[in-house]
Amino acid sequence: MKFIVRHHLNHFFHISRKSGNYRNFPSQHTLFKMDIYFFKYQGTGNDFVILDNRNKKYDFLSREQVSFLCDRRFGIGADGLMMLNLKAGYDFEMKYYNADGNESSMCGNGGRCLVKFAYHCGMLKSTFNFSATDGDHLAEIYGEEVSLKMKDVDIIQNYHGDAVLDTGSPHYVKIETDVMNLDVLVKGREIRYSHHFAEKGINVNFVERKDEDEIIVRTYERGVEAETLSCGTGVTASALVCYHNESGFNNVVVTTKGGELSVEFDRTNDGSYHNIWLSGAAVKVFEGTIQI
Repeated sequence: MKFIVRHHLNHFFHISRKSGNYRNFPSQHTLFKMDIYFFKYQGTGNDFVILDNRNKKYDFLSREQVSFLCDRRFGIGADGLMMLNLKAGYDFEMKYYNADGNESSMCGNGGRCLVKFAYHCGMLKSTFNFSATDGDHLAEIYGEEVSLKMKDVDIIQNYHGDAVLDTGSPHYVKIETDVMNLDVLVKGREIRYSHHFAEKGINVNFVERKDEDEIIVRTYERGVEAETLSCGTGVTASALVCYHNESGFNNVVVTTKGGELSVEFDRTNDGSYHNIWLSGAAVKVFEGTIQI
């Protein structure tokens, strides 16, 4: 397998790998190969392969092929893959796949990166309206930063003293006192594959309060089945759980292993959350061609 990757600084890299590397991806043994032109973006270290699918060119991709593209050893490497699709009445439609190749629920950092990609594709505007699996989303671009409006959250469930909620994807939030020394892979996997959550899976967030409006978050993501450097819907869920104003406007600064995000929202007296905005940098890393 050969591909050429063009870095955003216009450097070129030529990489070749023996065909034997395909043995873990049987779907790659086909008579006909196709060049995939891809883009790599990241939001606080949460990285994504993005495909411009406005002409439906990549509708054919199988679960195995998406998984291959996301593989960090044999493919491009990413936490997930997104397609930029057309949809009537919207600037675009977001289609998101986990690194395991399965189509998945909303990804906050992914949504922010896809907005920046749409801008780079020629949609030169500061405000976007797009469709995703969890509904409609507004987004705004300010330089390198993208702010994404998330779905409202009506309820946070108490589960054995921890919190369970849906911010576009299902999340489990557990408060810790020393989160940076926690074995997130082991502890996250225990909760994700516990009897109650094993069938559908859940993302697991471990949160430490730094101040009343500052938290540290580490996330074990389903579909990746590992810790990621950042998770947008997880950061959002953690910020809502750690509100500092019981009724009214909240702004929570969140530190992840990949960088800093902020979450603004309104909390009402009935415990529901509205006007939720996730903000942070969304950056192009490189683009290139890979053959599958």
